[in-house]
Amino acid sequence: MTTTISMPQLGETVTEGTVLRWAKQVGDAISQGEVVLEISTDKVDTEIPSPVSGVMLEILVSEGETVEVGRDLCVVGDPGGAVQDESPAAKAPESPPQTQAPDAEDEPPAPQGEPPRLPTSPQARPDAPGRSRRLSPVVRRLVRRHGIEIDLIEGTGEGGRVTRRDVEAYLEGGVQAVSAAPAPEPPPADPPDGAERVDLSRLRVRIGENMIRSRQTAAHVWTSVEVDFEPIAEVRTAHKARFRREEGFSLTYLPFVCRAVIDALRAHPVVNSSFYLEDRQAVYHSRIDMGIAVDLDQQGLVVVTIRDADTLRLVGLARRIRHLATAARTRRLGPDQMTGSTFTITNPGPFNSFLSAPIINIPNVAILSTDTVAKRPVVVTTADGRDALAIRHIGYLGLSWDHRAFDGSTAMLFLQRIKNNLETWDWEQELK
Repeated sequence: MTTTISMPQLGETVTEGTVLRWAKQVGDAISQGEVVLEISTDKVDTEIPSPVSGVMLEILVSEGETVEVGRDLCVVGDPGGAVQDESPAAKAPESPPQTQAPDAEDEPPAPQGEPPRLPTSPQARPDAPGRSRRLSPVVRRLVRRHGIEIDLIEGTGEGGRVTRRDVEAYLEGGVQAVSAAPAPEPPPADPPDGAERVDLSRLRVRIGENMIRSRQTAAHVWTSVEVDFEPIAEVRTAHKARFRREEGFSLTYLPFVCRAVIDALRAHPVVNSSFYLEDRQAVYHSRIDMGIAVDLDQQGLVVVTIRDADTLRLVGLARRIRHLATAARTRRLGPDQMTGSTFTITNPGPFNSFLSAPIINIPNVAILSTDTVAKRPVVVTTADGRDALAIRHIGYLGLSWDHRAFDGSTAMLFLQRIKNNLETWDWEQELK
């Protein structure tokens, strides 16, 4: 008896992944739940466990190869259940099985949370017949963005695969990339005395690519408001000892902000949407899946997702934020906990930030920054209508938003709703 392990769906919007490392080789014994291989996508790196116990009989995909969701990766079973051949290339079929030529009707359904992709003509489709569909996420995005006919580009990668450099050469030169190996890049100059050259981690590379893509895609605008956190500071002071005793962690300002934001997203649903200019569509999400940016001890930043955040009250949000942040820092997050957010909050406040302008986590159309809450002198109006100077807990909220999706009036109304919620809600009853 044999079991075939296939490329899983690692998140709602993930369509392919790259095999980073095989933890088991042909002939190795495998226990159920033991890691077989590690896969990287444009969203997350994750280890894939075996669903059964047995022996690795076949490896069908080489390390470094990018495959689509559903593609067979390896075969596990009883010894002798399949011909053992340690050469992955010998196992891979010369071409993927196909019963009929693909056409516009064969387009796979769009993942949940994205609009259906509009069919294109056979001449403009990146997955046209005659071309292997094994393209990296970066190459696939470039092809779709520029409407390139992939058959016009001759790949210079392994096995004739089209690389990013091939696409960029085609765009820059307006001619077909040649199949000869690209000229080697000149070696980097030696660093100055005392300097150290280090390789970037996969996480840092992925962060860099995502940040550049966001800046090149979304029309970033930044708006901020000042918030009087004094009522919340008083509630936190009154309940902090009991909360820590019962929950095991401190009650921060972040769940208060998160709760206020959820109400504002309901009032302004366009801010809880995704924007697809190429398809001339926007998706207004019926659920609020709140993304929270988590610092990994200065080794990188990931966004964890609180599913159905609008079903949780203050304490529930505090628990979920704590749980997901701990899981992120101990590398115990699942792929679904790192994808699919509809709006994102980043919280540099604990690092004593004053004002921050974060980069949008596309396809979200906005991201909110919560900066440090500190005691500051402010002018307040007394009960008898006079102005007075008072010491209050003051903080600032910064919203980076995509001007393609909505305009400044919406951004300010959204921020003012959050501000009013934070300053006027009865937070005492949220902690009862």
